[in-house]
Amino acid sequence: MLKPTLIFSLLCSLLPSTAHAEPDLRGTEAQLVKSLQAINNNRLDIALNEVDSLLRDNPNFKLAQLVKGDLLMAHAGVIDNFGSAANAPQDKIEDLRDEARVRLQRVLSQSDTRLRPRFLWQLDAQQKYALVVDTSHSTLFVYENVAGEPRYVTDFYITIGKLGTEKFSSGDQRTPIGVYFVKAELPKKQLADMYGNGAYPLSYPNEWDRRNKRSGSGIWLHGTPSGTYSRPPRASNGCVVLANDDLNKLAPYLQVGITPVIITNQMDWNNEQDQIERASLLQEVEQWRKDWASLNTGAYLKHYARNFTSNNIDYPAWAKQKQLVNSAKSWVKVGIANVSMFTYPEQPNMVVVNFEQDYGSNNLSNRMKKRQYWIKQNNRWQIIYEGAA
Repeated sequence: MLKPTLIFSLLCSLLPSTAHAEPDLRGTEAQLVKSLQAINNNRLDIALNEVDSLLRDNPNFKLAQLVKGDLLMAHAGVIDNFGSAANAPQDKIEDLRDEARVRLQRVLSQSDTRLRPRFLWQLDAQQKYALVVDTSHSTLFVYENVAGEPRYVTDFYITIGKLGTEKFSSGDQRTPIGVYFVKAELPKKQLADMYGNGAYPLSYPNEWDRRNKRSGSGIWLHGTPSGTYSRPPRASNGCVVLANDDLNKLAPYLQVGITPVIITNQMDWNNEQDQIERASLLQEVEQWRKDWASLNTGAYLKHYARNFTSNNIDYPAWAKQKQLVNSAKSWVKVGIANVSMFTYPEQPNMVVVNFEQDYGSNNLSNRMKKRQYWIKQNNRWQIIYEGAA
């Protein structure tokens, strides 16, 4: 008689509480879950067929290899744990147990795809897609821009830093939390094998990171080494890592310099209050534009918080500079377009606003992409950072 394995016990605990809907069992990960569900139903023959099929397509999928090993041992005799092979390295087994748990949770506790993440308040017309990384569920979500609103497309299992999140310094093996953008695309031929089929550097450290003295660099989306299908949930040096097949599927959704990547500790969903706050902030941005164009410097400066900074310029220096510049103007025109808005994870009431600015005056004209960080303090939206995007 087969004793329950760790997977069996895990399934028994997960199925009643998290299987809110019948999962869409397609793809590599879902095929693994089919095998695990067959174990749960004590159908070892079906489980073995499923995992054999999975390994034919993905021979380097170590978790699937471990499940097959357990199934073969179950046929030969009693096993009482996940990864019962003699002399198996316990640290590796623990990693694979974590991966099994996360992959089960991902498939069996699927969120309602009609929900919209609260981080994506507004996408501009150029941002065809946006990514949200939920580190607590080892999941990268892809959303399509439909008239400025996010619509779910797909999601992928991912690996994050060995020591979790909240990156603060170089080499701390943590993944940053924040609002970032895809900076570049690095093809496989330019990379060491550890990065797999390619890499997409992210804009860490961003303006908020630098303000808070967070250091380090080299936070990328990238693939897995040859000979490795996937990695445990926490195994990178801080990067967000996908299986190479998944990275290939993700690539068409990425636009260098445009695609936002929001990394969060916990997925939050849009609600009615978010809609109210978004409308309120859009009004404040428009009023900021009008006050600037009116050459009413006092009204314009009221949009800036006293703890404002911009490239090492504090509020007093900023105010003095703007008063001096505006005194030389007889007229100003300011236009803004392609506005995007992203709420900042772990920072209540802070929003990253990006737009294209068209500025003209009696003695200067320019166009630029601008980024502002707005925060609601004392029940009022104000700017705490401004600079070129």
